[in-house]
Amino acid sequence: MQKKSIAVLFGGCSGEYNVSLSSAASVIENLDTEKYNLVLIGITHQGSWLRYSGTVEDIRNDRWHLHPSCIPSFFSPSREVRGLIELVHTEYHVTPIDVVFPVLHGKYGEDGTLQGLLELSGIPFVGCGMLSSALCMDKELAHKLVQAAGIDTPCSLTIHRSERMEEVLSAIEEALGFPLFVKPARSGSSLGISKVNNMQELITGIEHAFIHDSKVVIEQNINGFEVGCAVLGNSDPIIGMIDEIELQGHFFDFSEKYSLISSKIHLPARIDEDTAMKVKESALTIYKTLGCRGFARVDMFLTTDGRIVFNEVNTIPGFTSNSRYPNMLQASGMTYANILNQLIELAIDEN
Repeated sequence: MQKKSIAVLFGGCSGEYNVSLSSAASVIENLDTEKYNLVLIGITHQGSWLRYSGTVEDIRNDRWHLHPSCIPSFFSPSREVRGLIELVHTEYHVTPIDVVFPVLHGKYGEDGTLQGLLELSGIPFVGCGMLSSALCMDKELAHKLVQAAGIDTPCSLTIHRSERMEEVLSAIEEALGFPLFVKPARSGSSLGISKVNNMQELITGIEHAFIHDSKVVIEQNINGFEVGCAVLGNSDPIIGMIDEIELQGHFFDFSEKYSLISSKIHLPARIDEDTAMKVKESALTIYKTLGCRGFARVDMFLTTDGRIVFNEVNTIPGFTSNSRYPNMLQASGMTYANILNQLIELAIDEN
């Protein structure tokens, strides 16, 4: 059987660049090179696309872009080409690509922009499509759609940079009270998120969130704990073992997500079978409501009064060998390599 050419994308212009490098390194190490030809494409902080042929360690240590193998490259939006265009000296070469595996987090990686380019190109790709990626990235729109599907969401208000702050602040205090979470509407890995307990913290939190996005969501605090579901599949998805985040600090911020200094992840979650079944049913409803395919991690809260409340969907969750998404599926009996194979097959089936 002829090997398929798999293009693995990593890096990117978002604040989650380094997370992408770690995730991509694990993916590359676990893809079966007897089955696939790997084409590695890094995107620098500045947005330059470079085909890379060096080591995985240089990706992990962010030295990849200094490697002499790097060649300027980009995907052609023309379906006639269906491949990677590389600039070698003064000539353009085309490398045909069978499947693109984006291992990019945050803006310009999982927000629909890249997915739109790939849909134009006609090249199959792993994960959610353009519309689903954009919806899941936008916390305001995702919550409205999930709420319409009958699942609880936190009470919230959305504000834009152009609005008058005095009117906004009084409306927030009256409608929601404290404590509150202030979130950039379209950002990942908890970047720009603050938990606030008074008006001054709210003002500071809003200013901080506007650094990351022109739209900010203010959410009521949910009393309870967070659980996650690793969903894998297209029209008939499966769900891995549910995990649970036990917090010691205020919330699961960027630092805690990647260090776990004061937090713990319990796998399986410390919930009974009936609750676990309801959580999985809710995750499937959310996954389908937001048009997800391939894979995603659906995060929800279990409240102290027993309700399931939607938090967010990560359409390209962390993918290191120690990340929550693969760990939940591995706990259900899958190997890391098998997860990658299934994702590639799902991408081909969807095309």
